[in-house]
Amino acid sequence: MTLKAIDCHVHPWDDVSLGSMGGGRQGAMSSYFGRELPPVSMADLAEAYRGRAMMAVLLASDDSTSSGLPPVPNDHIARAVRDYPDTFLGFGGVDPWMGRLALEEVRRIKDLGLHGLKFNPGRQHFYANDPRFAPLWGLAAELGLVCLFHTGMMGNGAGVRGGLGFKLKYTAPIPYLDDIAADHPDLTLISAHPGWPWQDEQLAMARHKGNVYLDLSGWAPRYFPPQLVQQVNRLLPDRTLFGSDWPVITPERWLAEFDQLPFDDAVRRKILLDNAKALFGLT
Repeated sequence: MTLKAIDCHVHPWDDVSLGSMGGGRQGAMSSYFGRELPPVSMADLAEAYRGRAMMAVLLASDDSTSSGLPPVPNDHIARAVRDYPDTFLGFGGVDPWMGRLALEEVRRIKDLGLHGLKFNPGRQHFYANDPRFAPLWGLAAELGLVCLFHTGMMGNGAGVRGGLGFKLKYTAPIPYLDDIAADHPDLTLISAHPGWPWQDEQLAMARHKGNVYLDLSGWAPRYFPPQLVQQVNRLLPDRTLFGSDWPVITPERWLAEFDQLPFDDAVRRKILLDNAKALFGLT
């Protein structure tokens, strides 16, 4: 198989992973995106991505302190990566409020063979630049783990009264991600999703900080603002990644709309494949 793309933002959606989707989250997601999202086994997901000639980066999550819900188990993600090494890479979930236990989990995630850590400050209710969390970023940098952060408006809870209690103030790229990118230059960050309503701030941060990548997941490309297309084409072609945000947006829809945008051919290949291969050390 000739690899065509690496989808850098995929949510596991099997029965085990959906244990973290209580509190009305699954229904709110289905309502916001206008379709039901039934469970998909890891075996079926691997087969689907293999059929697309793609790899997928599976993202675990842990907001148990703020939500009381169980996390997506990091061992579950690691097992899928071991079972389907031709198809899956993985990021572990860490609850930053767990203190010393969070640091122990970061070390365990490295030992599990996963490539990074996934955070959603809006769900986890934390500011990434809070000095209490600096040991997390220092350890991730030391271990060579990439840290991915949800940035901008959240689909989960959107349109529900109170937004399921999630607070968008935590998801701004500046100053929160920009601060830790500056304070930990050996740490590699992914600012996930076009970060509306802070799109220009996100682009400025990525231009200024060479250790920050963007992933373009969670938005249908037909809605990409002109400045995003222009900046990625000319100034950020080496630090932009394809991500679909499956299952809420399918790779087929994302790629069909991406093909309609005026990206240079060389930039397209970098976004879809080459940048992720370099970032994750794939040959």
